[in-house]
Amino acid sequence: MNAALSPPAAASASRVDLLLWVAVPYICLAVFLVGHVWRYRQDQFGWTSRTTQLLEHRWLRWGSPLFHLGAFMVIAGHVVGLAVPDAWTEAVGISEHAYHTTAVWAGSVAGVAMVTGLAMLCARRLVTRRIRLGTDRSDKFLFPLLSATVLLGITATFAHNVFGAGYDYRSTVSVWFRGLFVLQPEPEAIAGAPLLFQLHALTAFLLFAAWPFTRLVHVWSAPVGYLVRPYVVYRRRPAPAGAPVSASRPRSASGSR
Repeated sequence: MNAALSPPAAASASRVDLLLWVAVPYICLAVFLVGHVWRYRQDQFGWTSRTTQLLEHRWLRWGSPLFHLGAFMVIAGHVVGLAVPDAWTEAVGISEHAYHTTAVWAGSVAGVAMVTGLAMLCARRLVTRRIRLGTDRSDKFLFPLLSATVLLGITATFAHNVFGAGYDYRSTVSVWFRGLFVLQPEPEAIAGAPLLFQLHALTAFLLFAAWPFTRLVHVWSAPVGYLVRPYVVYRRRPAPAGAPVSASRPRSASGSR
C-alpha cells in the first residue's frame, strides 16, 4: 500500500508507533482481504458455522441470540463511532453530549449482552464433552482472541466512560481509524490514547487477520435465500417387499411436512 504520513505525523510518531498503528493494521487488513479470496477458492462450501445444536441445545438457546444480538449492536455502534466524524452527527442535530450518553449506555447494554452470550457459548463448548472434542484448532484460537477483544472493549468503556471521568475516543482513536482507510494514517492520534483502548484496537485488527481462517466467515453467508427458496419435501421411504404393514395411521404418498 502506498500510504503516506503527513509531515507532522511522521515527525511526532516513533518507530514503535509506526509499527503498531500503521504497519500492523495494514498487514492485518491485507491478510483479511487475501485470506478471504484464498478461503473462497479453497473451501467455498465450508463457509458455515458448523452447528452443534443436536448435541446440546439448552445453553445455545440463550447464548446464541444474546451473542449475535449484542454483536450486531456493538458493530453498529463502532461503525457510527469510528467511521462517522463528530461533525456529521452534529450537523443532523445530535449534540456531542447526547451522542456520548447514548453511545455509553447503549454500548454497555450491547457489550454485556455480547459478553454474556459469548461466555455461555464458551462454557457450553468446554462443559459438553462431545462439543469439546469437535472443537478444531481455529476455534481454539478464535474464542480466546474474540473474548479478549470484547472484554477489553467493554472494560475500556466502563473504566473510562461509565465510572471514569470520560474519554473522547472520537477525537483520537476514530481519527486514526479513518486515516487508515484514506491512506493518510495518523499514528500519533492513538499513541496517546489510554492503554485499554490501544489493546482493544490491536486485538480487533488481529481478529480481522484471523477472520478468513475461522468460522467468522459464515457472516458473509447470511441465509437470505431461505426466504424465497421452495419448500423441501420429505418422502417416506417405501417399505421393502414382504415387510409387515405398520398399524399406524396411513399417510399420503408424498408424506411431506
